[in-house]
Amino acid sequence: MKGLGDLMKQAQAMQAKLAKIQEELAQKTVEASSGGGVVTVTCDGQGNVLKIKLDPEVVNPGDIEMLEELILAALAEGKKRAQEMAAEEMGKVTQGMLPPGVL
Repeated sequence: MKGLGDLMKQAQAMQAKLAKIQEELAQKTVEASSGGGVVTVTCDGQGNVLKIKLDPEVVNPGDIEMLEELILAALAEGKKRAQEMAAEEMGKVTQGMLPPGVL
């Protein structure tokens, strides 16, 4: 049963590394924008929105729908980039240990 013990140790080590990466991801940020940069969103590595920046030119009381769509687009892109960053960081630890797509 030595093989099982070694496997358990590897799993525990991987779990500790993944927890450390999760902590590090909370400190990293990504930016995404829409509308040619008139709406910019900053997200942390866990996908939490930290900041939304609007170009004053885009704030038109007569066209709130466009602004709402631009914000949603920037949020979606920010979340996507955060997920990609997290997958890349997690992949460094799990490479070759888990089947593709598990994390």
